[in-house]
Amino acid sequence: MSEVVDDERELKRARYAVAAVFAVHGAVTGSFATRVPWIADHASVGPGQLGLALAFPAIGASVAMPLAGWVSHHFGARSALRGLISLWTLALVLPSLAPNLLTLCLALFVYGATAGMADVAMNALGVEVENRLGKSIMSGLHGMWSAGALVGSAAGTLAAHLGSDARLHHALAAATLTVLGMTACRWVLDLRPAQEEEPPPRFALPPRSALLIGAVGFCAVFAEGASLDWSAVYLRDQLGTSAGLAAASTTGFTLTMALARFAGDAVVDRYGAVRTVRVGGFLATLGGLLVVLAGNPVAALTGFALLGLGIAVVVPLAFAAAGRSGPNPSLAIAGVATITYTSGLIAPSAIGALAQATSLVVSFGLVTVLAAGLTVGAGVLRTGERPGTTRQPKATEPSVPGPQG
Repeated sequence: MSEVVDDERELKRARYAVAAVFAVHGAVTGSFATRVPWIADHASVGPGQLGLALAFPAIGASVAMPLAGWVSHHFGARSALRGLISLWTLALVLPSLAPNLLTLCLALFVYGATAGMADVAMNALGVEVENRLGKSIMSGLHGMWSAGALVGSAAGTLAAHLGSDARLHHALAAATLTVLGMTACRWVLDLRPAQEEEPPPRFALPPRSALLIGAVGFCAVFAEGASLDWSAVYLRDQLGTSAGLAAASTTGFTLTMALARFAGDAVVDRYGAVRTVRVGGFLATLGGLLVVLAGNPVAALTGFALLGLGIAVVVPLAFAAAGRSGPNPSLAIAGVATITYTSGLIAPSAIGALAQATSLVVSFGLVTVLAAGLTVGAGVLRTGERPGTTRQPKATEPSVPGPQG
């Protein structure tokens, strides 16, 4: 009985530890995003050049994500996550040091590469803890990421308001977050492959199941990227609202996403991933229709809030399904992560290009169609049933080969 209690305590510690890692990861993103104007001025780049540079984090992540499995296999889950999250937090200082466009692109490539590998590692570990607990936790973990991003952006906003040098701000933030990340990693599960287990290839195409799951994630992330970057513009340009009311659309969208993620685990445990995503897809589609057909700001604000509510849990559930979709969870998670990162990269520019050729109404018509795709494609998230009973963790259990996070 004592051993079972100890195992339960270890799992709870592991859950809280990986949640803290998610929050640290989000805090880096929030810290960076708020200082982009300062970084652009320091590197002497205009809007067009900045747009080019901001594509490099996603490029770096897409290139490096397949390496995460090999790193975790080689070093073990705990050591790998500790190293990868530290590289990510320390990479925060690089963009603010860049004096020109070339060095900024290189800095953002490294920044994105470390972000992507840490992302794969922490999500794989989150899936493993979820499997052992026998209940959904991935939505809440992504909620912790959102909370971390909010804290990081709040601190960055304060730093920008005080006129502080981003190099100093990011150096202090990186040091603090590195310590927090390394401390949290002390209690994550220390999974190691069996001695006879073949190491995963450094680079490999994801399995077909991951591509199908990734397609569902693509729809959700496209709607997220479009709403975050274009909702305020939509209200201002299409409905003639004030700047303050237009900004409220982004706030409403973000708030409903965060709240839904924290509540999402209880919903998934009760109704299952497939039904949850189908209902979410219906709500997101309804929200998209309200945006497209909106004749007044209230309808549009409601529509964007419903979009955020509907897509909130899709990406966490996509990672969870990928982690249970085959013999190499890390490779599947890396594949899904690459697809979702790509979606986040192309969504804002695709919406802008389509709006330029037609209108923003047509652009959000595309978002609505993709939201409807969540309802149609939700069945692929049934891949791999989550264990119904808690497994007892062992420090040297083979479990997940490759990046455990």
